[in-house]
Amino acid sequence: MRSALLALQIVVSVLLVGAILVQTKGTGFGRVWGSGGVSFARRGLEKLVFKATFGLAALFVILALIQILI
Repeated sequence: MRSALLALQIVVSVLLVGAILVQTKGTGFGRVWGSGGVSFARRGLEKLVFKATFGLAALFVILALIQILI
């Protein structure tokens, strides 16, 4: 059980790092790949990655707490 939780936490941590690295501070996805325009609203894929980052962070913390309690 502990090894399965550890493996799951490693997978979640790699996904979390990837989600954080994809986000560029102060710019949207469109600006990263060359389209102009400044927009501070998160839309489409950027909004999905932003919400997924919080979900993965919460899952990581929950898994860490479960491992401590076991």
